[in-house]
Amino acid sequence: MRKLFKKGERVRSKIDGKVMEVLKYLKSNLVEVRWFDLQAKEVRTNKIKEDKLSKAA
Repeated sequence: MRKLFKKGERVRSKIDGKVMEVLKYLKSNLVEVRWFDLQAKEVRTNKIKEDKLSKAA
């Protein structure tokens, strides 16, 4: 289990460039993240592999 990111840290998706917040690690290499959806105007959560994320500036 690598755990490159800490809870509450801002990360950027390599797929679509969305900035997200790390909620917790579920398994090795699987992270639960949260972001704000502008079209629906609500907060969304999702599970993404750690390889698909990088640190946000």
